[in-house]
Amino acid sequence: MKRLLTTAALLALLPAATAQQAPAPRPAAYQDPAALKRSVEQFLQVQSGGLPGQVTVAVGAVDPRMNLAACAEPQAFFMPGARAWGKTTVGVRCATPTAWTVYIQATVTVVGDYIASAAPLAQGQAIEAGQLVTLKGDLTMLPAGIATDMGQVIGRSTNISLPPGTPLRLDTLRSKPVVQSGQLVRLVSSGNGFSVSAEARAMSTAGDGQVVQVKTSGGQQITGIAKAGGLVEVAF
Repeated sequence: MKRLLTTAALLALLPAATAQQAPAPRPAAYQDPAALKRSVEQFLQVQSGGLPGQVTVAVGAVDPRMNLAACAEPQAFFMPGARAWGKTTVGVRCATPTAWTVYIQATVTVVGDYIASAAPLAQGQAIEAGQLVTLKGDLTMLPAGIATDMGQVIGRSTNISLPPGTPLRLDTLRSKPVVQSGQLVRLVSSGNGFSVSAEARAMSTAGDGQVVQVKTSGGQQITGIAKAGGLVEVAF
């Protein structure tokens, strides 16, 4: 009889034990992790709207164990130095009813065209269209300042010799000189109601839009901006 009572007592406890082992449903007062991911994705889509090429946003997993208080208007933001480019981190914060901040990893992929050398490029040699090729790839995986249009490259020269297949960075290219050192140039300046023009001699070589120093016939040294056609513009 005692054994039968013990068995009955154990059977009575089984439903309670089973209920304790089952995972408790997420209370409605907790922030939905899926909503956090949507906030980050929408934020990055806006931030990457002006990027060239095909943009894809992938948001990393959000830890479901954070149990953050529900927030009616979570705000996504960038930390200083972060941007919608490659691997990045986006913060999401809530002000009311409970203040909290979390950081979520994401990846922004930008597939677009970039310019590379199709043939060996010699240092200082003017680059021609036949020496270039347009390739397609993830721009976020390439060095910063990659040329994306042949017009940015043709006529310029490289600081170093480059083998075929090298992506061209704008900061390693030099503009074709429009003013040569020792060349006679036309010094021009204009303003509200006046225009001045004089002859001077360039003291250095400069490409279009670069700063150059010139010396007038009277020996005065003036700094201006080199322009095509042997002109140097001066602002007063």
